[in-house]
Amino acid sequence: MMIRVGLGRDLHRLVQGRRFLLGGVQLASDRGEAGHSDGDALIHAVIDALLGAAGLGDIGELFPPSEKAWKDADSLELLKIAFGQVQEAGWELINLDCVVVCDTPKVLPYRELIRRSLAQALNIGFDAVFVKGKTNEGLGPLGESLGVEALAVCLLKHKDS
Repeated sequence: MMIRVGLGRDLHRLVQGRRFLLGGVQLASDRGEAGHSDGDALIHAVIDALLGAAGLGDIGELFPPSEKAWKDADSLELLKIAFGQVQEAGWELINLDCVVVCDTPKVLPYRELIRRSLAQALNIGFDAVFVKGKTNEGLGPLGESLGVEALAVCLLKHKDS
């Protein structure tokens, strides 16, 4: 059986005038992620994990920020495109585990919505997706709520194995 692990990471500054999105869910916040697309750091980390595990590159190659087509793009749609390529290459997703680091807003009140959003976009069971929120305990830019970091790890199995 051929299995592969993928790891993704993304980091965005938080700025006024943007929505704070995680996994396609809007969190209540007076600031949101700066980014070329909608800035959803969690989905960007998931895309990198999936593409990396499948050996298909990374988010910057698939959706270059230099292309106007991806300006303010819906990251859930980008995830569906990227995951479609992973599936076309013969891979199926076994599970996805994620960590989001930010002091505010708190992730826990939104965790189940985020898990459902990701599971639906990836067409996998709710129990195959998990999201944990962590704080930086007031340390550094993340602890001062100036940014958000997301990490994702996935396990893929090749359909022919």
